[in-house]
Amino acid sequence: MNLPNRFAVQPTADYTDIDLNQFETLRQQLGTLVVDVRDEWEFEEFNLGGLNVPLNDIRARKAEFAPHDPLIVICTNGVRSRIAAKDFRRQPELQHKTIYHLHGGLVGDVS
Repeated sequence: MNLPNRFAVQPTADYTDIDLNQFETLRQQLGTLVVDVRDEWEFEEFNLGGLNVPLNDIRARKAEFAPHDPLIVICTNGVRSRIAAKDFRRQPELQHKTIYHLHGGLVGDVS
């Protein structure tokens, strides 16, 4: 019986789920932008770097993402960042970008 590797990259039609280990590798790629969609106070309390763009502001600030590819979207537990990753695909300016989503968020892979 073959069981799926819970840490394997899981592609979707819109973006690719990654774990914390893959995040550390991918963030080193030239052109990569980490987009932390948590609220400002959460980002100030603890962050892994990147650009803090609260989820409610991602559409208004999408021009800031234009020079970067790939984009890695993160939040605390993966819920807001999944919403953001899906929304990025709805934006014509971002549809050609490679989008990664940190599955499980900063608290880790919970699957």
